[in-house]
Amino acid sequence: MKLHTLALAALVALAGPALAQTPKDTVKADKEQVKADKEKIKTDRAAGNKDAVKADKDKLKADKAKLKADRKAAREAKKEEKK
Repeated sequence: MKLHTLALAALVALAGPALAQTPKDTVKADKEQVKADKEKIKTDRAAGNKDAVKADKDKLKADKAKLKADRKAAREAKKEEKK
């Protein structure tokens, strides 16, 4: 039982800042991540590293999906504020 409480406290401590982030901040961070992924693809492509390019494209695709979901959440949050 004590271990469960300790695990819960650790989870709250680590997840707290992530949960406190505003939707606008998450969208901005996601945009920066997408830009970084695109730059990484460029450098890997210039270096001729095909495996890294494929891995980076997969990561870029996942980051774009996350950005889309975060944008939708931000829009819904803004919509709720107006009510």
